[in-house]
Amino acid sequence: MKPIGRLRLEDGTSFEGNLFGAEVPVAGEVVFNTGMVGYPESLTDPSYAGQILVFTYPLIGNYGVPPFRRDDFDLPIGFESDRIRAAGLVVAEHSERFSHNLASRSLDEWLRSEEIPAVSGIDTRLLTKHLRSKGSMLGAIEPATIDEPISLFDPNASDLVATVSIEDVVRYDCGRANAPTVVLLDCGCKSSIIRCLLRRNLNVIRVPHDHYFPGLAFDGLVISNGPGDPHMCRSGIRNVERALALDVPILGICLGNQILALAAGAETYKLPFGHRSQNQPCIEIEESGARGKKCVITSQNHGYAVHEKSLASDWLPWFINANDGSIEGIRHVSKPLRSVQFHPEASPGPVDSEWIIDDFAETLNGRIR
Repeated sequence: MKPIGRLRLEDGTSFEGNLFGAEVPVAGEVVFNTGMVGYPESLTDPSYAGQILVFTYPLIGNYGVPPFRRDDFDLPIGFESDRIRAAGLVVAEHSERFSHNLASRSLDEWLRSEEIPAVSGIDTRLLTKHLRSKGSMLGAIEPATIDEPISLFDPNASDLVATVSIEDVVRYDCGRANAPTVVLLDCGCKSSIIRCLLRRNLNVIRVPHDHYFPGLAFDGLVISNGPGDPHMCRSGIRNVERALALDVPILGICLGNQILALAAGAETYKLPFGHRSQNQPCIEIEESGARGKKCVITSQNHGYAVHEKSLASDWLPWFINANDGSIEGIRHVSKPLRSVQFHPEASPGPVDSEWIIDDFAETLNGRIR
């Protein structure tokens, strides 16, 4: 008989279901993702640190989990970091049987091995509608037999980036002579971002979130994705402020968009329930301020956004979300300084916007020639 568990929300709402994975309680921020595939990548995305992830797609686990392997750069294959970063998982239906030629174990086995609790049999449509109307909220996954409910906590009130960033500088050599060198500020960086840079013949110096990188010799800066409130990334913001005084191209991705904006004097705010999916439409804004003709379907995972009216006069919106009009990217009026709120590297999701990384690499190569 399957153990009974519940998802308890801070407003008192409770959803009962069946526990799988590790049968332990956990608390965090409850958020939903509307993507149809990519649970190995999503669960290992450091941006989900401190969060209980709700998948709206009804069947999760049907293609299992691949074996953990590394590529020639020692980066995990099929995963976005070395382990599961989400605090817990909520699904409508958990597929105990799986079928895929690359799968080596079930989702349940994987979660158990990493001590991550999950609950199935939840009406995730009803839960998502509740979160959409009330906003993302704190919650907990608990066994029904627990004596005392565990305390809720707000992960956004802590420095989550410090818990997911690397501890030491790591260098990756793309293998091309005279290749440009990029500093990658790791705020919880996905492995796919590093691969995208290396594939474009860029050497990468991956530095911790609080590392003083302006003292290094480099040709460009990439600010990675990551979890939590961007205001908590104080060291990273200060160092990006220093980098803005240097004559180097900068590209921010997801949290990197917010950090670049804060370093440039803008402000950020928390979205009601965030953007977490692989089908977010974003419209490019022309320098005149008019909507362009280009709309890209993007992969996203964030709970904060940049206040458009807080941008200085030498910064412009680059993309807006076609659903709610929020800022999805910014760019400088004259310098090669740009950032996007979405994930051009995808993983999972569409690669419609990978040209943004192409443009960044071309800018760097043009300066080296």
